[in-house]
Formats: sequence, C-alpha cells, structure tokens
Amino acid sequence: MTQEIVETVVRQRIRSLRVARGWTLDALAARCFLSASTLSRIETGHRRIALDQLVPIAQALGTTLDRLVEPEGDDDVVIRPEPETSAGSTVWLLSRERDRRGVTIARMRITPDHATSGPQVHPGYEWFTVLSGTVLLRLGERSILVREGQAAEFSTMTPHAIQAHEGPVDILTIFDHDGERAHLPGHRHP
Repeated sequence: MTQEIVETVVRQRIRSLRVARGWTLDALAARCFLSASTLSRIETGHRRIALDQLVPIAQALGTTLDRLVEPEGDDDVVIRPEPETSAGSTVWLLSRERDRRGVTIARMRITPDHATSGPQVHPGYEWFTVLSGTVLLRLGERSILVREGQAAEFSTMTPHAIQAHEGPVDILTIFDHDGERAHLPGHRHP
C-alpha cells in the first residue's frame, strides 16, 4: 500500500471518527491541542500528516495510533481455511486461532470410514449443524439421527461420538477449548 493511500485512509478515519462523535473541527482541535485550520487541512489533504500530530489526534478520538494507521485490507476480516485431512475426516478451521470468545469454529466433512477412538468425554458443551448428509450422534446409550438443516447441542460430559450415517456428512461445529483438544488433536492453539 503506497504512502498516499495510507494517508488517504488515515484522513478518512480521522474525519469519520470526528463526525461519528458529533464534533466540529473546533471541538476536536480543543481536545488534541491543534488548530481547527490545521485539522481541516489534514482532513482535506492540503497538509501532510506528521506523526507528532497523529498521536494526540488518536488519543482525542479515543483510539490508538496503530488502529488509526493500520493498513486497509481484508486479512483481518476474511479467513481462508486450508483443509486438513486425516483418516475419514477433513477439517477447515473457520475462526482465528484461539478466538476471542474462547471457541473454535470449524467445518468438518466426515465419511463413513472415519476412524474414531470411541465415545469421548470432556468438560463443556458442543454444538453443530448439519450442512449436508445425516449425522449419527451417539450420546450415552442413545443413537440420534441429525439430518441436513438440523442442529444439535449437548453436554460433552456425556460420552459422545459423531459419525456419518449412510454417506459423507458436512457439519459446522463450535468447540470450546476442551472440545477442540478432544476432537481436533492435530490443531494446537496457543
């Protein structure tokens, strides 16, 4: 990203944050100890932005210098999952490592030949929805069919296993930290 594009983005952010707060140029100027005319020239591109001006502007706007000047792009928004395949299953991680909510979101494709080590038990809850196919959910002594478009949520303190029923199945699942360790052993997050 060129310097001119970065400056344009910073100018837009300054103006947008100021307007979102309902502040005039004078109101922001008073908070960051710059003149209103200097701020106007910064916002309109008639003046180069100096680092020593950005720090008080960012503080006055309730943000940080890093957030004010971070490059625009889509890597902070778009997740490009790479499939990881093991015997009978493929996993695409759909959340960033150690998601701020403490969960891992994943898409999983499970085939009937998926090798399981038997029912698992671990603290927490698990949730999944079936995108295609039918899941055979073994939950304690019960065998429950969860079909395309349906979802399941259950305590993982009950012995459980998720299997494909009569063909491959695609699910979207949310694991807490304990579920991640139990069901995605190849995935190690900090």
